[in-house]
Amino acid sequence: MKNLSKSKLVAYDQCAKRLWLEVHKPQESVLSAQTLAVFATGKQVGAMAQQLYDINGNGTLIEPFVEGWPSAFRRTRELVQGDKPIFEATLSGRGVLALADVLLPADDGSWNMIEVKSSTSVKDYHYLDVSVQTFAALAAGLKLNRVALACIDSSWVYPGGSDYRGLLYETDFTAAAFDSQDHVASLVSAAQAVANSSQEPEIAIGPHCSEPFECGFYSYCTRDLTLPDYPISWLPNQRQNELKEFIAHHNVVDMTQVPDALLNEQQLRVKTATLSGQPYFDANATRLALSTGDLSGGWPAYFIDFETINFAVPLWAGTRPYQQVPYQFSNHVISATGDVKHHQYLDLSGDDPRRGFAQKLIDTCGQAGPVYVYNLGFEKSVIAQLAELFDDLAQPLNAIIARLVDLLPVARDYYYHPAQQGSWSIKKLLPTIAPAFDYAALDGVQDGGMAIQVFAEAVDAATTAGRKAEIEQQLLKYCELDTWAMVLIWRFFRGEPLL
Repeated sequence: MKNLSKSKLVAYDQCAKRLWLEVHKPQESVLSAQTLAVFATGKQVGAMAQQLYDINGNGTLIEPFVEGWPSAFRRTRELVQGDKPIFEATLSGRGVLALADVLLPADDGSWNMIEVKSSTSVKDYHYLDVSVQTFAALAAGLKLNRVALACIDSSWVYPGGSDYRGLLYETDFTAAAFDSQDHVASLVSAAQAVANSSQEPEIAIGPHCSEPFECGFYSYCTRDLTLPDYPISWLPNQRQNELKEFIAHHNVVDMTQVPDALLNEQQLRVKTATLSGQPYFDANATRLALSTGDLSGGWPAYFIDFETINFAVPLWAGTRPYQQVPYQFSNHVISATGDVKHHQYLDLSGDDPRRGFAQKLIDTCGQAGPVYVYNLGFEKSVIAQLAELFDDLAQPLNAIIARLVDLLPVARDYYYHPAQQGSWSIKKLLPTIAPAFDYAALDGVQDGGMAIQVFAEAVDAATTAGRKAEIEQQLLKYCELDTWAMVLIWRFFRGEPLL
């Protein structure tokens, strides 16, 4: 019987076809940048857990992908005879292979096993994860005293000085893990049958393609499908109960299948524009909205966009896990005569960027004039956190908050192009009014996910000066395009020439 890894059993629980493809056609898997980022975060949290559970530094890390599986199995067998912490212990038996994140010796010669996750709370799928880990440990002959899951405490504040005590909190899974062993045995038997079959399972695409995890085989599984011309996913904000029930009951895949009577004004607008191929644009309404009332604002006009990082393991004292920490902004400023100036801030030093960010933002936003953003809630929350952190800067920062003007509601209420495919993001809207400006043409960084990845790389001590300089230019160009896009959208909505 071939051992199936814990990850493959979890894959089977999500979709039998996914397991079969991982065994027989792994080369067909294409992982998104988001999934790779999740893996990287998990690796970072795992490394920190090894430090936290090995305060005396006498534990042992087993690396089967480096030293080879035979060596990893042998060393695990030897180490479990001792009384020191073991990390990535290589366990197998009854057709299952698993690597235990943390094994800590108990007083009676048994072991406490801890599975480490980068999430901030226990998820439903964690129960299977820990149960399979327990199954492999027991099958390998390990005597377990306690089984637990360690997650990130999002309320914990990093005090600095490399003191990460308190980053993780544990949830006891001992009873749940032991009680589920018969279920795991059945799961292993069924998964083995699928893995050893020469026949690829026939399973239709559905919610399981992305829940609870994104599947890398989605493109493979949909390669021969005739996709709907007007996917129901393009219909925004499907929150009405009657609409959701209709879609589920009738297995709706195309928006042409939805009666107009079930749609609200925005959804009907999207459906009409999509089916007709004709954009919806109330030019009078956008001009009026941006020339009167709270949206007019006077001069100069400022256009700002922020980039933030949310490390699972905080890098700077006074920050929490996954806290949005701003490290970059772009600010285009337009005078009453039409002159344009551009200001920017980017800190790749590895030091806490917040003070410099706040001061530069104040300096470049002036004393008066509207400060346009696209999705006001994000920038407002970032500035509010800075105002709370720096008492001496609170007044000017709060003054900027009072001047914020959101362009997104104007776009949602009065403009829609079929090419937006149900989204009003800048990246979807910009090409419909200014095709010459394309995020895909940017070098390296083309979206927020990429920006987060390269920022983390840039502040890593191992990154070369040359690579850091390359990242700097990519980030500056990306953030600058975000605010220039806002300028173009603003001009378009005001009925002005774009350039």
